[in-house]
Amino acid sequence: MAGKRDYYEVLGVGRDAGEEDIKRAYRKLAMQYHPDRNAGDKDAEEKFKEAAEAYDVLHDPAKRQRYDRYGHAGLEGMNGPGFQNAQSIFDLFGDIFGDIFGGGHGRHGPRSGRDLQVGIEVELVEAARGVTRTVTIPREEICTECSGEGSRRGSQPATCRRCHGHGVVVQGQGFFRLQQTCPGCGGRGVVITDPCQTCYGQGRIEVRKCIDINVPPGVDNGTRIRITGEGEAGEPGAPRGDLYCLIRVREHSIFERDGQHLICRVPITISQAALGGDIQVPMLDGALTHSLARGVQSGEVVRIHGRGMPSLRGGRAGDLLVQVFVETPQKLTKRQEELLRELAEIDQKHVSAERKSFLDKVKNLFAGETQDATAKRSG
Repeated sequence: MAGKRDYYEVLGVGRDAGEEDIKRAYRKLAMQYHPDRNAGDKDAEEKFKEAAEAYDVLHDPAKRQRYDRYGHAGLEGMNGPGFQNAQSIFDLFGDIFGDIFGGGHGRHGPRSGRDLQVGIEVELVEAARGVTRTVTIPREEICTECSGEGSRRGSQPATCRRCHGHGVVVQGQGFFRLQQTCPGCGGRGVVITDPCQTCYGQGRIEVRKCIDINVPPGVDNGTRIRITGEGEAGEPGAPRGDLYCLIRVREHSIFERDGQHLICRVPITISQAALGGDIQVPMLDGALTHSLARGVQSGEVVRIHGRGMPSLRGGRAGDLLVQVFVETPQKLTKRQEELLRELAEIDQKHVSAERKSFLDKVKNLFAGETQDATAKRSG
């Protein structure tokens, strides 16, 4: 027993602590070091088991009296917890964890139905407007022939001989003890001797259920829609599980999506870029006329507020981001070519300040390289 901490010290209570004080202290530590809140933390797991071991001794009057008189050595030969993992703690103290964590691990009573998940694929337009999809899912239902009991009508299940109807068995010897679900009856406490001919003793049958799913406007890839009560049936007297619908939005041929914003690329002519004017911008529900400013540059992004995707939570809609790019014509009419040549001649005579600055930089660069080369030859 060397190396074990004092159980009162583990729970942080005095030796005169009452039953409620001990239970309250253990609940506090169980909540602090619960595995669901400390995933992968080995130190927290050890403290969780240490607290459970201390509580197992101090809440039992006989064990506590023996411990108070002889310490850890006095517990040798008595049934003890010997917790190997968190699940064995849940099995033994399920009533306490049900109070703290909403009836999770080790809960007593009928078990709720299992949750199910299905994938739904929608177009981008459907994601923007909302859509109704019908899905067909296989799920287990309680057998109507035997009402979920598993036995033929008129017969009753027999008490499990292995666990004597308790649903759990205790294994181990001396101080070490492990309580597990009975493998003979699966925790039910009874075994089916005359099985139902519809479900073959399982108490459940598999059916295929068609369900209409309302996909709200604004969904994105990875959005999960929860349909309460459309999962598998629970044990008799327990609620059904839920159905989760995982959304996937197909890629669009024109639009890209960035959260609530939509992005598209729109070609414009050289004259539109230079002079401005109205352009047609595509949207999910048609087209929009937008007035382009003069002198827009190729690659520039124009933001149109409120024309993106709607908010899933009812907030402001996203924006439409239009990236314009100048489309160079590959085939010209005679008149178009004449005008472009005339423009080219004008550009040679009247170079813009920005273009002149760039040309000056190029000229200076080559001039510098020439001077360096001349200096090297002279040297």
